Amino acid sequence: MASAQSFVSGFSLDLGPLKEPLGFMRVLEWVFAIFAFATTGGYSGTTHITVKCPQTDDVDVQAMFGYPFRLPAHPFKVPLCNVSQPNITYLQGDYSSSAEFFVCVGVFGFLYCTVTLIIYLGYQNVYRQTSRGPFIDLLVTAAFAFLWLVSSSAWGKGLTDVKWATNPKLLAELYINSEPGEFPSMGRLNASVIFGFLNLILWAGNCWFIYKETPFHKDTSQPATMEEGGVPGP
Repeated sequence: MASAQSFVSGFSLDLGPLKEPLGFMRVLEWVFAIFAFATTGGYSGTTHITVKCPQTDDVDVQAMFGYPFRLPAHPFKVPLCNVSQPNITYLQGDYSSSAEFFVCVGVFGFLYCTVTLIIYLGYQNVYRQTSRGPFIDLLVTAAFAFLWLVSSSAWGKGLTDVKWATNPKLLAELYINSEPGEFPSMGRLNASVIFGFLNLILWAGNCWFIYKETPFHKDTSQPATMEEGGVPGP
């Protein structure tokens, strides 16, 4: 109880770090992490084919899919000419691993940004009191930069496979008397990949500003400062 009270009492809001690259970059990471996982996690789409049978009206067949992109999870019915019972079929392919990994990195990146922003703005004196805070921050930020590289690349490949598996031209070739219909809208998913690589740039670039807070950068800059200032007099 006492430790919790001391933690709360040590909070002192200071918006000054937001004017510095360290805090400003963290806010950008926070925003773009939300964009990355939100554009992927909430997606749902529909691909269309048209079945044309003689002496009957054309039938628009819709196949739904969405996050986490386990395409066989949503069956759809394709009517067959001269047959009363439609054919129940499925889209092919499971691309959930890359999509869920990408969203997971985005969510944990968002949470880490939230925690560090609270520390930057409320506990800046504690953060810079020892070298442990900036050093841990540097390691975690570098790890997230690597995770953004891996997850964005994997999800980019997964999205390409999703586009291929839901292509109406490909589906129309699988069924007799079928023609391609409306293509699914993929603009939101394309944006998610872009946001992923923007996060990579932000997190990798922020490593430099965090590195400047560590003793490694300060130790290398001290000799140069001494040389410029000359040898102090007695």
